[in-house]
Amino acid sequence: MSMPMQTDPIVVFGGTGFVGGHLLNKLKAIHHGRIISVDAKAPALRCEGVEYVTHDVRDLTALDLGCEVPTIFNLAAVHTTPGHAPWEYYDTNVRGAIQIARFARAHKTRQICFTSSISIYGPSEAPKDETAVAEPESDYGRSKLMAEYVFSDWVNEAQERRLVITRPAVVFGPREGGNFTRLARMLQRGLFVYPGRQDTIKSCIYVDDLIEWMLYALEQQEKTVLFNAAFHDRYTIKDIVETFRAVAFPKARTLTLPAVLLKAVATVLQPISRSGLGVHPERIEKLMRSTNILPAWADAQGLPTKNRLRVSLESWREQTNGDFS
Repeated sequence: MSMPMQTDPIVVFGGTGFVGGHLLNKLKAIHHGRIISVDAKAPALRCEGVEYVTHDVRDLTALDLGCEVPTIFNLAAVHTTPGHAPWEYYDTNVRGAIQIARFARAHKTRQICFTSSISIYGPSEAPKDETAVAEPESDYGRSKLMAEYVFSDWVNEAQERRLVITRPAVVFGPREGGNFTRLARMLQRGLFVYPGRQDTIKSCIYVDDLIEWMLYALEQQEKTVLFNAAFHDRYTIKDIVETFRAVAFPKARTLTLPAVLLKAVATVLQPISRSGLGVHPERIEKLMRSTNILPAWADAQGLPTKNRLRVSLESWREQTNGDFS
C-alpha cells in the first residue's frame, strides 16, 4: 500500500459502516501506525486498536487531530435509496466532501481514496465502463458525482497529491444488511418472487474484493485512479438467486409475477417494510432496471474480476457460519 510511512496516521471517514468496518479490519492487519475512524455513529462492532472519533462529517471545523494525516479514506455517505429526502444526499455527500477536502488541506494529506458509486452512470441495459458519460438519475447519484468534482479540484491544487475514486456496484458480504441480505432473507423463508423479469443485470462486488482493489489502486503511481468496482461477469438476478440457492438455500423456490401486481402489493405492505421484509415499490422498480457495469481498469490490471460470485457467497457463508442476516 502506498503509504508515506507505515507509522503515519490513517483516517477513515465513515468507518462504522459496512464497508468501513471491513476496511478498518484490513488496515489494522497491514498498517502499524494510528488508524482513526471518524463517523457520526458509534460502531456496532469495534476493531481492536482503532481509535473511534464521533464527529459529523458535515462540519469538521472543530476536528483537529494535531498531526499530519497523509492518507484519508472517505466512505461517509447517505446512500440508502429509497429512504431519504433528496436534500439529505447533498447535505452529507457533497457538504461532507467539501469538509473532508478542507480537513485534508489543514492536515497536509497527500492521498485520498473516495468511494463514489455506479449510480453516477444511471441504470442501463448497455454496458458502461469508466469512459462512459455520467448520467445520474437519482439524487444519490448526482450527489456522488458532485463529490467526485470536489475531490478532483483538491487533487489538482498540488503536484504531490494523489486521488483514488472507486465507483462500487452493489457491495455484499458479512454485516451488509442491504440488497443481498434481503435476498437471502427471502430465500431463507422459502420463496423469491421475480418482478416481471429474471434477466435484469445487477453488477456487484464482494466487500473483500472491493477493499483489495482500493488498496491496490493506492499502490499505483498515477496522480488519479478512477475505477469501477464490479465483477466482470454480467450477473443477472436469476444468476444471483440460483447461485445463492446452490450455496445456501437449495429448498427455496422461485416464482415470476407481473411487476404491476408486485408494486401494488409493495405499496400496501410498505408501512411494515421496516420489519425486515424490505418491501418497497421503488425497490421493485430497481429490480427491473439493469446496472450493467464493466470493470475495464480492474481487468487491465489483472485483478480477479471473473467467476467470483459463487466463491464470494461461499466465503460469506463460511465467515458467518451460514448466517446471511
